[in-house]
Amino acid sequence: MSVEQERDKAVASRARENVFAGIDIDRMAERRDDRLWVEETERSPDTRFLVLDSEGQAFVQAEADMPHWMTPAMRSERFGDLPSTLLGLANGSAWFTLVVDEAHAELFVSLTGARRMSLREAGLILPAFEAGLFAYAKGITHWQRQTRFCSQCGSPTLVVASGHRVQCTNPDGPHMHFPRTDAAIIVIVEDGDACLLGRQRGWPPGRYSTLAGFIEPGESLEDAVKREVREESGVEVLRATYHSSQPWPLPASLMVGFTATARTREIHLRDDELEDARWFTVDDIVQGMTSGSLGVPPPLSVSYRLIEHWLGLRGVHLDELVAYASRR
Repeated sequence: MSVEQERDKAVASRARENVFAGIDIDRMAERRDDRLWVEETERSPDTRFLVLDSEGQAFVQAEADMPHWMTPAMRSERFGDLPSTLLGLANGSAWFTLVVDEAHAELFVSLTGARRMSLREAGLILPAFEAGLFAYAKGITHWQRQTRFCSQCGSPTLVVASGHRVQCTNPDGPHMHFPRTDAAIIVIVEDGDACLLGRQRGWPPGRYSTLAGFIEPGESLEDAVKREVREESGVEVLRATYHSSQPWPLPASLMVGFTATARTREIHLRDDELEDARWFTVDDIVQGMTSGSLGVPPPLSVSYRLIEHWLGLRGVHLDELVAYASRR
């Protein structure tokens, strides 16, 4: 296999490894409006409900890092008045999510002994499918909460299509609203033997990361890479290549990862987004992490994967560096 083929293989593998990405679930979009089918599926003994509180935290088992699923029987007996959202079919079961208010949250805890877990914690602890399902559930329920009124006329809205569409209730001209995701690019810029990393104010001492920013109207992903890198660091980008993506419902983003090649290494911090930006060689990263003077983002982030991939193509394993640094 040629060097180019090895690189292509490595790039392709990244998308499957990003936290929250790659869950194998049939979202059953064609059945969301079939209320009879949805209700029947909700009652199936094999169905499970992922319970979220009003802050978007999930309920997990007290003694294990796994969600504490609500069964159809428990929902019918104690939580039957709470609407659910269909997530899809996977592993021989149907998966739904429902959001509980604080009173119902306390009831669920008293019945199960469950504890609450944030999505950030879940991304580092839960198995891939469960973490991805949590991200999916948090993203769709956040959008529902943010779309209680029609943006066109201000009328109250009604959640339909098993949670995946919102209908304006204005009889004179009802509008339909669909889930929205805010796309952002995140990029590791390289020039020869070095990559460009920056840090924001307020980050832990010594932490540097890849550059990122939201896509603006009328802008392609590649144009956003060039603009964001130029605005934040002053570095001009020649070309950008897609790497992988990651759902990031914190609260409603999609991170689209890129690698990019720089025209020059000259840095001018322009928009006050960054406290500092520097070029790091492989040796700079290895020495900085082993000495404790340099830190990278946690494995939860696609930024970690971008840095991991860049180092991996140069024979350095980021996981080993992090493990060594943690033992210092």
